[in-house]
Amino acid sequence: MAQPIRILIADDHAVVREGIRSLISTETDMALVGEASDGEAAVRLYKTLHPDVTVLDMVMPHMDGITAIRLIKDYDPEARILVLTSFAEDEKVFPALKAGAMAYLLKDSSPTDLIKAIRNLSRGESFLDPTIARKVLAEIARPTQPAPAEELLSEREREVLDLLAEGLSNQEIATRLVISERTVRSHVGSILAKLHLANRTQAALYAIRHKSS
Repeated sequence: MAQPIRILIADDHAVVREGIRSLISTETDMALVGEASDGEAAVRLYKTLHPDVTVLDMVMPHMDGITAIRLIKDYDPEARILVLTSFAEDEKVFPALKAGAMAYLLKDSSPTDLIKAIRNLSRGESFLDPTIARKVLAEIARPTQPAPAEELLSEREREVLDLLAEGLSNQEIATRLVISERTVRSHVGSILAKLHLANRTQAALYAIRHKSS
């Protein structure tokens, strides 16, 4: 039997933590390993617990969510962070994604969406609230200059990047290109390094924006 997804939640409202705790307890493939009521505690607990997925609020005492995301990602570049917040403003959304969050949900999202987002992150895949997705698409649609860094990618890496933009998982990309999932992970890591991106969400946005081919 597979190990459960180990989850850390960080929110300064006890009622929110209790709600997430209750929701997770109904899922046999998930386990809550820690709770934090402020940003500093979230970073400290992450370093101690090494959870599979961290569910993090944007506004907390002592340290805001964006700073906590950056510190966690500095400590562990592979950290999978899900932002769960009431704020949909651009000044919260884009800095959070740029800092390395792989998912962004609003607190009025359905429990089903939260569970789906957690499972997506556990597989290294992203998840965006529809409201946030529209903001991201609007940002992508803005005119931008071509990025010369893309010239650093190999032909295979360009293929992988394009499939990331279609929302395919590593396994789906592997099937499409008739290569192993391990090879796909290697290509994704190389793409992120060459383009100086934090995660596959940013890589997908990059591919859509620059229409790589």
